Amino acid sequence: VQLQASGGGLAQTGGSLRLSCTASGRDVGRVNMGWFRQAPGKEREFVAVIAWSGDAIYYADSVKGRFTISRVNSKNTVYLQMNSLKPEDTAVYYCAADRYYFYTTRNPVTYWGKGTQVTVSS
Repeated sequence: VQLQASGGGLAQTGGSLRLSCTASGRDVGRVNMGWFRQAPGKEREFVAVIAWSGDAIYYADSVKGRFTISRVNSKNTVYLQMNSLKPEDTAVYYCAADRYYFYTTRNPVTYWGKGTQVTVSS
């Protein structure tokens, strides 16, 4: 499975951005997909995940109520709508996928996309 993320960029505090990640490859069906992020000088942290069926969604406490994850299986694409952005959301965001559900950095994740930079100015 290959993951291609897009949609990062620069936003002001309180603004919005939407990330997209499209999966491709022979085993793309029924993978759970989600996002992690890594800020400069910090460890990678879990952000959100959505099950392949779309019926199980989990968010990190730091983004709950501000970020929304969704997916369109016909397009093999997952989205992360980020609203009410804060400077502490600044990070490289990584799309991730695995056949097993994941919701922390301790869960193994098989597939990773290249990161996309999100910068929130104060």
